[in-house]
Amino acid sequence: MPYYIYRVTPIGPIRQLAKITELEAFKDASNEAKRLRRESELAAGELIKTIFASNELQAEELLNEPRGEEPMTGEDY
Repeated sequence: MPYYIYRVTPIGPIRQLAKITELEAFKDASNEAKRLRRESELAAGELIKTIFASNELQAEELLNEPRGEEPMTGEDY
């Protein structure tokens, strides 16, 4: 399964997703995402995200899923 890199732009309650590229190896995808984050001029709230999925449709569905609460560590209470 490939790794997809997307530019995620929040527009009100929805997210606009723009596929940048797909790569087969995690290391390559991670390095490319880091490079894009450094070199791109991102608007407020805009993100570069990497997602592992079987196809573009699944990648976009995963990126649009609401995230749960952040896990608590022992120091959070």
